Amino acid sequence: MSSPKKVYLFEEGHAGMKDLLGGKGANLAEMARIGLPVPPGFIITTEACNAYLNADYLLPPGLMDDVRQSVSQLEGRTGKHFGNAKNPLLLSVRSGAKFSMPGMMETILNLGLNEQTIQGLIAQSGNERFAWDTYRRFVGMFSGVVLGIPKDEFEHRLQQEKKRLGAQLDTDLDAATLKTLTRQYKDLVREKTGQPFPEDPAIQLQMAIEAVFSSWHTPRAVVYRDYHHIDHHLGTAVNVQAMVFGNLGDDSATGVAFTRNPATGENLLYGEYLINAQGEDVVAGIRTPHQVGLMEKEFPECYRQLQQIAHQLEKHYRDIQDMEFTIENNRFYILQTRTGKRTIQAAVKIAVDMVHEGLIPGDEALLRIDANQLPHLLMPTFDPAEKQKSRLLATGINASPGAATGTIVFDADEVVRLAGQGEKVILVRPETSPDDIHGLLRAEGVLTTHGGNTSHAAVVARGLGKACVVGCEALEIDLKTKTMSLDGKILKAGDLISIDGSTGEVFEGRIATMPPSLGPELATLLGWADRHRKMEVWANADTPNDARKALEYGATGIGLCRTEHMFMARERLPIVHDLILAESDADRQQALDKLLPMQREDFKGIFAVMDGHPVTVRLLDPPLHEFLPNYDHLLEEVLRLQDAGRTGPELERKETLLKKVGKLREANPMMGFRGCRVGLLYPDIYNMQMRAIMEAAIDCKQTGTDVRPKIMIPLISDAQELKRLKEQLERIAEDVMHQRGMPVGYRFGTMIETPRAALTAKKVAEFADFFSFGTNDLTQMTYGFSRDDAEEKFLTRYQEQGLLNFNPFESLDTDGVGRLVAMACEEGSLARPGLKLSLCGEHGGEAKSVEFCHQVGLHSVSCSPFRVPVARLAAAQAALKEKSNQGEHLLASV
Repeated sequence: MSSPKKVYLFEEGHAGMKDLLGGKGANLAEMARIGLPVPPGFIITTEACNAYLNADYLLPPGLMDDVRQSVSQLEGRTGKHFGNAKNPLLLSVRSGAKFSMPGMMETILNLGLNEQTIQGLIAQSGNERFAWDTYRRFVGMFSGVVLGIPKDEFEHRLQQEKKRLGAQLDTDLDAATLKTLTRQYKDLVREKTGQPFPEDPAIQLQMAIEAVFSSWHTPRAVVYRDYHHIDHHLGTAVNVQAMVFGNLGDDSATGVAFTRNPATGENLLYGEYLINAQGEDVVAGIRTPHQVGLMEKEFPECYRQLQQIAHQLEKHYRDIQDMEFTIENNRFYILQTRTGKRTIQAAVKIAVDMVHEGLIPGDEALLRIDANQLPHLLMPTFDPAEKQKSRLLATGINASPGAATGTIVFDADEVVRLAGQGEKVILVRPETSPDDIHGLLRAEGVLTTHGGNTSHAAVVARGLGKACVVGCEALEIDLKTKTMSLDGKILKAGDLISIDGSTGEVFEGRIATMPPSLGPELATLLGWADRHRKMEVWANADTPNDARKALEYGATGIGLCRTEHMFMARERLPIVHDLILAESDADRQQALDKLLPMQREDFKGIFAVMDGHPVTVRLLDPPLHEFLPNYDHLLEEVLRLQDAGRTGPELERKETLLKKVGKLREANPMMGFRGCRVGLLYPDIYNMQMRAIMEAAIDCKQTGTDVRPKIMIPLISDAQELKRLKEQLERIAEDVMHQRGMPVGYRFGTMIETPRAALTAKKVAEFADFFSFGTNDLTQMTYGFSRDDAEEKFLTRYQEQGLLNFNPFESLDTDGVGRLVAMACEEGSLARPGLKLSLCGEHGGEAKSVEFCHQVGLHSVSCSPFRVPVARLAAAQAALKEKSNQGEHLLASV
């Protein structure tokens, strides 16, 4: 329901009004409500923003009247007057959407200054340098945000003055220089726009409000919302607040602090501040700030207040808080709090710690974690021995953990281009800004010269799970020549470096990595998840090592063992070639007799590791030509030998092979001679595999291993294919068990990966103990996409143009493919009560897909070992959401 009010004073709002007041505004209102030292202000609603955008950028009627009335209220609260030449009230104008979008939209500080009010500010403060520094900042910021003049134009003039005077920092500039700079800035505005800089504070305020509204549609904000799946129709609120000044001198400061370490989750106050500065200085990273702990010496009373407020806010919101604060003449003000963005490492630790501290229940801890982020916890880390051998170039601030290796790239656009070609890159910048977001999204890691743990690069990298090193002051970058210098070593764009976001170290070249293991907090969290989930989580594993890793990460079975991977081993390929090229049944059987003991040992190894857990073995699936040399390469070899006049056995063998490969080559291999079709026309291949499975099972049983094999027939389109193969293979199984005198409890099922198999699930279920949905191929066949071609040629463009909202090979298409899955589950279960239902493949390790699997009643999902933790947590979250929804329905009915 829409609100008739478009403007709310802080004291009129509260934390529950984020839809209307945005996250920042609602939290400002809440902090004011609970008595924290918040400068007074008001909020223009998200509804006003949407009305403005929907009316072709016209402000809603009467809005500025409401704004003027609210400004009058601020004047009463502060004793200052907006636009008054003797006692001016200055304002900050900030964006604030429902969901935090750090740096993606606009902010204007110090609004209300002109040639008259600057004199009042000088008189108020008794500090001419401060006043001109504030005016200079306002003109530059307003001109960049509202008038669209590139910020570099102002930065260039600032750096010129610093260079002329030999000044290192902005704070080294005196009042006269800052006054000159302000005049230069205003001259630049007239030069670029043909108009003088706006002097009327009321006009400045209206223009600023419109600029913040308009920033909702800036490219960087759109890219950020796309990446984080934030609704484009939410709009942003505008927060107008009385200014307090951190740049008044050495008894003033500005800073950012987190109630806990957002990189590691450690329960210690974490942050940075700058003396004699304004807020954008910390975030922009143009000066390297002090660690927040130093405040205890430099601002002892303010530090005590910060600690007290941090504790109060975390207890109030029951989550880590990201706070902005300003100290003006030793008086502490808090300007913002929001839920702190954190790495997945920190998220897991904080959630578990808060349960132990009694702040949140375990169910809430599980729901707070983004399951799809868990693989970042299981990414490889640099091998310490290899790091020891590598050349350490420099050490900066460890802003976001992770190990990243890539080529040096100095430009965000170039990052996107190279990443699109499959290259791994490190974005290297003096500092990043919101305009670099598209590059940050695609880079492996980020390295900056300036900035600290709360700079733009650090905050965004942590939110994205990217390795990040900032404040690497030893790094000298020359953007013109696209080179950088570290420890006397000159590196250019395209050179390889490695960065360790956990230690802040920068190395030359590539460093080998080592596999990770589950940490204690993640193990605890996943243990809680296992108590709630209803689905089993299995893994795709083709070797004993894969199986061991699956068990380590909590899998309770193997849902997909791909036997073709066993055929691909180098020492086996010649035998596989003999099998495929055989001209007679006898020759084919000779090759199969050689493969049988190899396959048997493969299965024995996996069964032994998975003692007591089910192992689903998929019989040979890919087209036979995939085991043979590439046709085009082979043709080149034959032509080369012929051109050279070579004759004899080598040429004859290659010519024979070329003919066979040519016969087996297919126009559309995905839908060609593969899967059950190979088993039906070459039954001896599947018979050999079935015999190997049963003999391995019996060998393991004789040593006391609990073996639970499940035999999966791939790529059926018709129930009769499954029926015939099942009958054929059951005879093999019975024969082996009779010969060895030992029974084995095995099950037969099929992989549902063609639309027709899903649509005829009722008939297919007559011959299956289980269905396993192969949603990768099912997606390809339902869409009519070849995955490799689609992802390489047009899928990204489809997403950019809004034709697809997501990649259906990464997250399950519930409307189309999911409908086939649901239909097959329902009809198959009706035809065969007790039919076991599973999904295997990449979708089995993606959180939204796992939630869908829970909703349609699947008994298990299977994914790669490294995504097993994702599936465990996502399955628990799906069960908890279902429980919550049932509770809500029950309350509604009562």
